[in-house]
Amino acid sequence: MSGTHYIGIMSGTSLDGIDAVLVDFTQSCPLERTCYMPYDEALRTALLALNQRGKDELHRAAVLANRIAKLYAESVRRLLDGTGLNPRQVVAIGCHGQTVRHCPQPENGYSIQLVNGALLAELTGIAVVTDFRSRDIAAGGQGAPLVPAFHREVFAHPAIDRLIVNIGGIANITCLPVSGHVTGFDCGPGNILMDAWCVRHLNMPYDRDGQWGASGRVIPRLLEDLLAFPYFSLPPPKSTGREMFNIDWLQSCLQGDEAAQDVQATLVALTAATITRSVLAHCPAANEVYLCGGGAHNSALVCQLRQGLPAREIKLTDALGIDADWVEACAFGWLAQRAIERAPGNLPVVTGAHASRILGAIYLA
Repeated sequence: MSGTHYIGIMSGTSLDGIDAVLVDFTQSCPLERTCYMPYDEALRTALLALNQRGKDELHRAAVLANRIAKLYAESVRRLLDGTGLNPRQVVAIGCHGQTVRHCPQPENGYSIQLVNGALLAELTGIAVVTDFRSRDIAAGGQGAPLVPAFHREVFAHPAIDRLIVNIGGIANITCLPVSGHVTGFDCGPGNILMDAWCVRHLNMPYDRDGQWGASGRVIPRLLEDLLAFPYFSLPPPKSTGREMFNIDWLQSCLQGDEAAQDVQATLVALTAATITRSVLAHCPAANEVYLCGGGAHNSALVCQLRQGLPAREIKLTDALGIDADWVEACAFGWLAQRAIERAPGNLPVVTGAHASRILGAIYLA
């Protein structure tokens, strides 16, 4: 394979849709083009159902993997349309796939991201790298988060301790110190609970700009109960997902008489508090904080982060050259490049793996 262009595809825990990017890491600004395709409600519902046990799971999962591969292929077509590039000029697609189960603990040891990689390669005529988490888990790791290695590559500074906070469905942090190891882990829920509460009470996929949450008042008793959950006090490496943080978990902490907007305000406070506590406990020297992911646009959340981290400058990753909405998709383009070049893609200190490993299964076009 030759060339410098890669495509990264990410569809995250929020289940909002597909982010696809065209990248060239030989350039100072690697992000060249973007494409977003939203999921329709029927697909989102079908994917959510696979987070729980149910009838005919294997068949439903296989059918959805094919359907998602076709949507990914369409996103690639739209991404390349008008660029003058043909598929043969793209080295590979790095495709995370859609997470439906994440159970990396030793007693289980798996993480499932739906996509038919072979079909995606067939439909696009481009080599596909997917199934990034399994190799890290096989080596004793959590399989996530994987983006800290990319953060180190593109955002680290030789004289400034930096922190990257990715607020997707799950929130995770990456500490980029001037000296010492890069560290990172999943803090807990990012948008996942706020979005689910919006769907239930507003029939809206998310709280635009955090306005609904800002209209409510934090419920101290509820926030205290949520923060007492054992995951938050676990030491890293650690990762999490919908298996742990979901609407049923939230419901088990409610008394039933809470105002919906007050619960939303409390969920904003939960995400802010778990991120802030993680930063103060594990990355106290970082004096620059950069946000990415959908939650970076939640003004109520960002305001609370600024209050919790008053001595630190907080900006979007846009200031570092990559738009906050596209960082994760870029990361999987980079991870595809690492796989093609037979270079490690994980950070053992982040995931807990025994050693560095080349990540991903490759489907040649």
